[in-house]
Amino acid sequence: MPVTVVRFNLVAPGATPAELGARYRAALEMAAYADRHGITTVQTEEHHGVANNWLPSPFAFAAAVFGATSRIAVTVSAVIGPLHDPLRMAEEMAVLDLLSGGRLVTVAGIGYRPEEYALFDVDWKRRGKLQDELLETLLKAWTGEEFEYRGRTVRVTPRPFTEPHPLLLVGGSSKAAARRAARLGLPFFPSAHLPELEAYYMERLVEYGTEGWTMMPTAETPLLHIAEDPGRAWATYGEHFLHEARTYASWQSGDIRSAVKSAATTVDELRAEGVYRILTPEECGEQGFDNLVLHPLVGGMPLEEGWRSLRLFAERVLPGLEG
Repeated sequence: MPVTVVRFNLVAPGATPAELGARYRAALEMAAYADRHGITTVQTEEHHGVANNWLPSPFAFAAAVFGATSRIAVTVSAVIGPLHDPLRMAEEMAVLDLLSGGRLVTVAGIGYRPEEYALFDVDWKRRGKLQDELLETLLKAWTGEEFEYRGRTVRVTPRPFTEPHPLLLVGGSSKAAARRAARLGLPFFPSAHLPELEAYYMERLVEYGTEGWTMMPTAETPLLHIAEDPGRAWATYGEHFLHEARTYASWQSGDIRSAVKSAATTVDELRAEGVYRILTPEECGEQGFDNLVLHPLVGGMPLEEGWRSLRLFAERVLPGLEG
């Protein structure tokens, strides 16, 4: 059975607060619907100060999803670690882990937008050291024991539900990220299909005498939308996909490797490229993907179209996957 994911970043260019509120509530209703239909995971993200209203608070959103669901996991992919206070993040993640009964999965990255660091007055040049401190602090904090932190003795409570701690992966596309994960004995989440980086991580595990594993995107991990008539959907809604693709492209320098990196500048180019795909239910079921990532509200997609995509996926794609 493939892993099935519904992704939400709540992007909505030019939306009013009332429109954003409706979109957030719809996302929670969609998460509850996905939970009832056996979809595996809700995936969400973190970005700050973006004009198109990209979600900045993934843990708050995760808490709301947990309150509306009973089985589905929430993967935060990724939290921008150096922008968070380590002790406060340890507390928030422990509470979410307790509330959800262990359904929180967090990928900790360092980000790639200096603007976000500037917004919070965090030194971009220190991001690696700050990430090290964050991860080390989380692992100590979740023991419930006292430890030394910035020259003082502290203790964080409550302890999380999951033993020994909530699922925490180190994300990234660099050797530094792979080394960091291996040194701490944490699983590694490459940001794209990078077998050579996975091999490097496994070598570092041996070097450090630690244990770990990788959760790596497959060679093809397209973002999906389901429609009865893909051609019509591209013509009607293609600009929403292009908006997100162009936003990502504007952030990512040449050395950033991402499973959803697009070079398209027009809807036609985007359709041909294959990073985003609009498929019929039958086409989706025939793809043979190990991971199916549905993106129903991509780029400010109208709510009614997002619901159509999700219902087609749940009612006409999922039953075939289960068989």
